[in-house]
Amino acid sequence: MERVEKRKAFLTGLKYSSYCVGCCWSLMALLFIAGVMNLLWVAAIAGFVLLEKVAPAGHRVGRVAGVLLIVGGGWMISGVL
Repeated sequence: MERVEKRKAFLTGLKYSSYCVGCCWSLMALLFIAGVMNLLWVAAIAGFVLLEKVAPAGHRVGRVAGVLLIVGGGWMISGVL
């Protein structure tokens, strides 16, 4: 019985870890790159994520930030900056 429980626990952990990696790989890569470059950027990203998760209108903060990042990326691609 113990072997079956260990197998189920392992498969559950594998399922949730693959979801986490699939969901947050870009954030992890960004934190790694920013962490190598500058600890203040890591603190800024962590503060933003905290604001997004804790603020009463956090879902709006995330959407506004997403739109601003898309606009900023388009602006940079267009060569204006």
